[in-house]
Amino acid sequence: MKRLTMLKDDIANLENLQKQTNSIMEFYELAIVEDDKSLIVDLDSELQTLIGKVNQIEFTAMFSGQYDRRNALLAVHAGSGGVEAQDWASMLLRMYVRWADQKKLPNKIMDVSPGEEAGLKSAVLQITGEFSYGYMRSERGVHRLVRMSPFDADHARHTSFALVEVMPEVEMGADIELDQNDVRVDVFRAGGHGGQSVQKNSTAVRMTHIPTGIKAICQNERSLHQNKEIATKILLARLMEREMKIQAEKRSKIKGGHVSAEWGNQIRSYVLHPYQMVKDHRTNFEMSDSNKVLDGEINGFINSYLQAGIN
Repeated sequence: MKRLTMLKDDIANLENLQKQTNSIMEFYELAIVEDDKSLIVDLDSELQTLIGKVNQIEFTAMFSGQYDRRNALLAVHAGSGGVEAQDWASMLLRMYVRWADQKKLPNKIMDVSPGEEAGLKSAVLQITGEFSYGYMRSERGVHRLVRMSPFDADHARHTSFALVEVMPEVEMGADIELDQNDVRVDVFRAGGHGGQSVQKNSTAVRMTHIPTGIKAICQNERSLHQNKEIATKILLARLMEREMKIQAEKRSKIKGGHVSAEWGNQIRSYVLHPYQMVKDHRTNFEMSDSNKVLDGEINGFINSYLQAGIN
């Protein structure tokens, strides 16, 4: 019913634009016949507004995926390299939070596993709002950072990697069925930051889907119930992402040319030294202001990915 409502709204918007177009054309003809210059100026202004609406519809038409309108769950994982990679993972998380804030999309860090000295080992970010997943699926894959390390006394140049998972939020009972007999739930004390009440009670939850080995952990919240609820949401999203990946691989065998977004296949490089450059290796879109990108300005990369029609 939700999808039906969205489609009806899309059709109504298109029909309304068609009516506005016909109306402007009729008034243009009248203004030309009567040589009404003031009316032509007014119609020019209306036409520009109409063109803006059409451009927006053309842009949203690129969100053709089944789940593109959904909320998004992003999981950021530090690669090997200790504190350097963990700091890079925290920089990526901040970049996505800043991007969501700029787009006025509500967002929440659902779970964080802090790094040993700085940064984080992993984190899960929820971004809420229409087309959140459609925007964020462009970020799925390995991100590579090259910089002078602030953690190295010799200030040597380091290369770090982080993996970003992007999953559509699952609609309970509609997308995927979860047999509780297939799930093992482990409860333990939360580690890292969070205050004494988090530390002394067993509130953290690890859920394991036994048939696939897929895991979801949540230790951010203070209650066992909240952590279990969030872990379930993450587990369901990962199971659906797995199913989507299987289907994509089946299609790619028919079409050919599939490249998996796994370790070793970085999608984007962020260079801070010896020069500044961020380049997407799938679309070749690049920006010279790395700091601006890391501050959330990633719309160019998202748009180029959508325009390329990459799945």
